[in-house]
Amino acid sequence: MELLKKIFLVLTLFISFETMSAQSIYDFSVLDAKEQTVSLSDYKGKVMLIVNTATRCGFTPQYKELEDLYEKYVDKGFEILDFPCNQFGQQAPGSVEEIKEFCSINFKVRFKLFEKVEVNGDNESPLFTFLKSKQGFQGFDPNHELGTLLDNMMKKADPDYASKSSIKWNFTKFLVDREGNVVKRFEPTDGADKIEEALKTLL
Repeated sequence: MELLKKIFLVLTLFISFETMSAQSIYDFSVLDAKEQTVSLSDYKGKVMLIVNTATRCGFTPQYKELEDLYEKYVDKGFEILDFPCNQFGQQAPGSVEEIKEFCSINFKVRFKLFEKVEVNGDNESPLFTFLKSKQGFQGFDPNHELGTLLDNMMKKADPDYASKSSIKWNFTKFLVDREGNVVKRFEPTDGADKIEEALKTLL
């Protein structure tokens, strides 16, 4: 009887693993800034850049870089999906409406804003669970002015942090190709030039 239970458990785990492996990014639905459900299947055939953002962060000026990329490539099928997140230093404290107004006034942002999410932990968005399972942490750029600072801060909290796929800070970005494959992860210290280089190969 015990053997049968073990066999059943193994089969259950195998089926769960296979289901997870077969899952597509287009299976996910998310809430937009107006709390309307949006299926990511609406983005089939598009190249997506999915990013967790914050409005009071040292990386917040990246909104301008992202908007420049969006304006340059939107007509070629490029979309940016913006998910505010308040988990890192509580640097996205406002409501979604306030965040949208801030981005519009300061950076003339036109790409789509979604509901605030958590990207790590028990309440993390299933979408970000999926993204992290496809692309792990890539390392901070030591040449960036904040690269060494972030590395030291993370090591102090967890010496083994670099081996884990968790989102480390605001403005982590995932690049998704037209077929829904998560092909690249960019850390906050990666500049727009690096993103654009990879983006151009997909458009």
